[in-house]
Amino acid sequence: MSKPIVSVSGIRGVIGESLLPEEALRWALAYGTMVNGGTVVLGRDTRPSGEMLRGAVLAGLLSTGCKVIELGIVPTPTLQLAVQHWQADGAVALTASHNPAEWNALKFFEPSGMYLDADGLKRLRGIYESGQFRRARWNEVGQIQTDATALDRHIERILTCVDIDRIRARRFRVVIDCANGAACFISPRLLERLNCEVIPLFAEPTGIFQRDPEPIAENLSELCRRVRETGADVGFAHDADVDRLAIVADGGEALGEEMTLVIAVYHVLAHKERGPVVTNLSTTMAVDEVAKTFGVPVYRTPVGDINVSKRIKEVGGAIGGEGNGGVIYPRIQYARDAIAALALVLEFMAMHEEPLSQLVRRLPRYHMVKKRLPIGAVPVHELLERIKTRYTAEEVVEEDGVKLRWDDHWVHVRPSGTEPILRVIAEAKTPERAEQLCDEVIADLSKMLEVSG
Repeated sequence: MSKPIVSVSGIRGVIGESLLPEEALRWALAYGTMVNGGTVVLGRDTRPSGEMLRGAVLAGLLSTGCKVIELGIVPTPTLQLAVQHWQADGAVALTASHNPAEWNALKFFEPSGMYLDADGLKRLRGIYESGQFRRARWNEVGQIQTDATALDRHIERILTCVDIDRIRARRFRVVIDCANGAACFISPRLLERLNCEVIPLFAEPTGIFQRDPEPIAENLSELCRRVRETGADVGFAHDADVDRLAIVADGGEALGEEMTLVIAVYHVLAHKERGPVVTNLSTTMAVDEVAKTFGVPVYRTPVGDINVSKRIKEVGGAIGGEGNGGVIYPRIQYARDAIAALALVLEFMAMHEEPLSQLVRRLPRYHMVKKRLPIGAVPVHELLERIKTRYTAEEVVEEDGVKLRWDDHWVHVRPSGTEPILRVIAEAKTPERAEQLCDEVIADLSKMLEVSG
């Protein structure tokens, strides 16, 4: 029996194989012990395995004396806002985000609503491994309180941060692809509040994904088709827990998940406020070009929501996020929030007469190739060291795997925090150069794996 993957992205695995209910129970016992039987917010996405994990996690939290504020099926960013609302000691989200339906995960949060950082996860893991759990007596067992208004609070928070009247006046026609996930309960409602004509796609909250839940261009063919056929102004797509947003422009062109952050950064800096921009090492160089236009610095961090969130808070960032479609707008919260990102994109569109397909042509755009390589039991550090010595780059960054950077292109090799693979990401001015660079590195890594095997 394989073990779940443990990282700052949570405890993640395949249900019935690497993630079992007894594992979920034990991690919940550890977390309840870590927060000393405090108040914990609990939510999940629509995956069929969610109800099973909910039972195991509830048992663990209640048996350590925790009061559980249960939200039901909600987006992860809705849960993160609820932590602040309830002044809770933490939260657990049951979602594997962009992974296929057979996966699920437990994600743990700080009282701030941000993910546990590396130190917090290390402490949690220590409790898990020790087996020394807090045990509530019969009259100290925790209780459950239901919160049915978290989605409404999230929507209202977003509406206070955008020009509602300007968006409503445009009466945008929008196709919204909810991936049959948690977005079903919030994104169509927000669009209706913004006076949009809503065309739902995959909007049944069954957790049976009719497309791969990762909202990358190759998974959005049906959304592209629907945008073309309906003459929509824009199409939006989410992952299962709604912390990622992908955009399809009028005419049916998938812009690629990297462009979501580029649009959000441009819009905030141009029309809302100036300040530093924070993103991760694997995000497009287009963000740097936009920031340079407005004379603000860009800070880059290792991949991971918590890393970007913490740096935004430290430097007083105006906007940030990750190139996977995750936008962090601190006026709403220090978390990737795809519902907030959706509203920002609509506000951007409402401030211009041209269609979105024309607007994005004025923004810098690079070409990125993302590939993955299964690595088996080969030590990752050996592969990274050998890649580092094979190429002569202008800059080598080793903060998160190895990133080799030149003037107008780069390649980043890093171990995934959610799957047993190496991620190889390359970006260049042309798709051909990006593909070539990525393939060269993949070929080198494959040769190393053959020798090691």
